Amino acid sequence: MKTVIRVEHLTKKYGSHTVVDDLSFVIKEGTVFGLLGANGAGKSSTIECILGTRKYDTGSVTILEQDPLKNRKKLFEQIGVQFQEAKYQELIKVKELCEVTSVLYKNPLDYQELLTRFGISDKQNNFVKDLSGGERQRLFIVLALIPDPKLVFLDELTTGLDARARRDVWEILSQLKKEGLSILLTSHFMDEVEALCDEILILKKGKTVFYGSVEDAKTESGKEKFEDAYLWFSDEEEAEYENN
Repeated sequence: MKTVIRVEHLTKKYGSHTVVDDLSFVIKEGTVFGLLGANGAGKSSTIECILGTRKYDTGSVTILEQDPLKNRKKLFEQIGVQFQEAKYQELIKVKELCEVTSVLYKNPLDYQELLTRFGISDKQNNFVKDLSGGERQRLFIVLALIPDPKLVFLDELTTGLDARARRDVWEILSQLKKEGLSILLTSHFMDEVEALCDEILILKKGKTVFYGSVEDAKTESGKEKFEDAYLWFSDEEEAEYENN
């Protein structure tokens, strides 16, 4: 099984503050990898360093056996990215946005088919501003898949979706994984992580506190439920209490 992402001893600092601290992991082809942690744990900075949109201080990163800092243009054709806080023109129609995205790539997927798979084909003539939160989220996933990527980054992919829509997205992503797509995702829904992820890494203040499978996390923490195991590793409940 090929390695699609390799991160070795990655460190990123802002001044004297270390936000990613000696991070190492690999993601294999055709797997789903969950990057987890409380807000401020270092997830976004890690993803930015992996994508090459932010320079790191020490360590190394390869995506599809390439350096993202040196080969961003080439990698652009092979990677899809969906960020929760994605910003698009409000007064552009769904169909127009998909068309504009499609022309950026040499061999894009049929966006109409993707819109159908994600249940928003009837929204093609709607303005982005008129979509519900869940519809926007599904559109952002469609945009990430238009390049026909080998690897896709999904940030909080089902935020704003109801339970049925979330499970529909899970089923589609599971099928895409079977077809060879590799996925790095972040999520605060532990049932989603448990359903989709082959491996997970939990960050706490930029450091790795767990790296392995969901079952390994439950075993190592001594917890029966994965959500309890996650909270045990991340101390997220304690952090939330301290912030209140």
